Amino acid sequence: MLAILGAFEDGPATLTLTEIAAAAQLPMPTAHRLAAELVEWGALRKDAGGRYRVGRRIWKIGQNAGRELRDSARRHLSDLFTLTGETCQLAIRDGEQALVIERIYGSAEALRSTKAGDRLPLHSTAVGLVLLAYEPPWLREAYLARPGLPLDPQDRRRLAEELTAVRERGHAVCAPEAPAGCSIAVPVLVDPDHAVAAIGLVTPAAVQQHRARHVAALNQAAHRMEPEARRWPNTRAIVAAFQPPEARPG
Repeated sequence: MLAILGAFEDGPATLTLTEIAAAAQLPMPTAHRLAAELVEWGALRKDAGGRYRVGRRIWKIGQNAGRELRDSARRHLSDLFTLTGETCQLAIRDGEQALVIERIYGSAEALRSTKAGDRLPLHSTAVGLVLLAYEPPWLREAYLARPGLPLDPQDRRRLAEELTAVRERGHAVCAPEAPAGCSIAVPVLVDPDHAVAAIGLVTPAAVQQHRARHVAALNQAAHRMEPEARRWPNTRAIVAAFQPPEARPG
């Protein structure tokens, strides 16, 4: 059963029974019997065309995963806010965007436009730049080459150079993120090349001179978060927990 559920982790949203059996390396009769039990339990849903998709019960489990991560994030963001007094946020990558998992607001009203559950561009926010910089080279190249990216060829080259620089210095700075504001972010690493999240500060432009102090505070928060990050659930379940109900299958 776990092998059948695993077939949906990185594959298409819907699968035929033949595709499930192949992915799970099961004989067709066994796959048919187990899939039927999973449908009855609510883990899978079978549509009128005979294709299977993840069911409502698994999505509810995904919601719990999202709450677990938000609880973890809020503790560390609260400590960061105490140190800096600035707006703090944690984000993970959701396809071609950065998904804000949690945010704690500072006093600057102009910087309150983003909230938990919002999605931000990867190429024009500090948390997005960090998430993109720590992806494999082929994924960064694919993002930079996509037709919908609102950048001309020269801007794309500059962005590629900036992503390399982010990896080298270990943090990203982006200004402005909001009117009169700038953002700084660092990775939450589970190994030297894999960032599962980005933790950032959004500050008024007037306090950019405190960048070194803010980067130090961010790195301190990220290092404290890393042991917990190794136990976080699969990010696809977390992303699902932040989808509006009408967008969720099943």
